[in-house]
Amino acid sequence: MLHDRAKAFDPTIAQATVYRTMRILERQGLVEKHDFGNGRARYEEAEKEQHDHLINLSTGEIIEFHDSDLEALKIEIAKRLGFDLKDHRLELYGVPRE
Repeated sequence: MLHDRAKAFDPTIAQATVYRTMRILERQGLVEKHDFGNGRARYEEAEKEQHDHLINLSTGEIIEFHDSDLEALKIEIAKRLGFDLKDHRLELYGVPRE
């Protein structure tokens, strides 16, 4: 999919070039790679505000969300366990309610 989007700008671009570039951007800390277990990676801008993900198991849709109470709870849990939280990732997997 990423290669298809890149080809819209440059029809001659090779798939290897696209993914090599993404690995470089990831190593430089400019993007973050997320693997939600569906066999496809998703890249997000590294500078974005902290957020979490809810993955719809029925459709594969990935919903980004931010919840201040949840962020505070994560920090509190780390403190209770004797840690200063430096980074984290939360992924929720579910199906829509009927």
